[in-house]
Amino acid sequence: MAIIGNGDIAKVLKEVDREDRLFFASGVSNSGETKRSEYEREKKLLLSQDKYRHIVYFSSFCVYYSDSLYAQHKRRMEGLVKKTFKHYTIVRIGNISWGSNPNTLINFLRNKIKNKQPYEVRSVYRYVVDKDEFLYWIKMIPDWNDTMNIMGRRLLVKDIVKEYTR
Repeated sequence: MAIIGNGDIAKVLKEVDREDRLFFASGVSNSGETKRSEYEREKKLLLSQDKYRHIVYFSSFCVYYSDSLYAQHKRRMEGLVKKTFKHYTIVRIGNISWGSNPNTLINFLRNKIKNKQPYEVRSVYRYVVDKDEFLYWIKMIPDWNDTMNIMGRRLLVKDIVKEYTR
């Protein structure tokens, strides 16, 4: 049993932890991160793991639509996982609806509203994954190498504000 990390994702993984999996949930959690040292820290930690365990690496949907430093890093890390580990599952997820990390989209919006701070709501879609759906799919991770997309619901950001911040 091994869960690397102690953030919002790592905490819920305790409900589905398995002896034959190494859950790597200790990465850069702020998609706006600009410090290269944070990205290097995640890479070093990943490379220090047992290369023969079935690693489950948590990535992001932003690899499809962004070229930010964070998205570039996630794409590099996915490649590193595939190249380095004998057995792996890469799990790409949208925005989680649970937890206390202030950098998640939902908590960012909640904090802006709570503190009566201005914020911009763009007319873009984002995917929101609820905890139960996340855990359902994590239990379905196959024994072979795979990449999974846990999409959740596709919502306009204005609808996320309505549903999750009031």
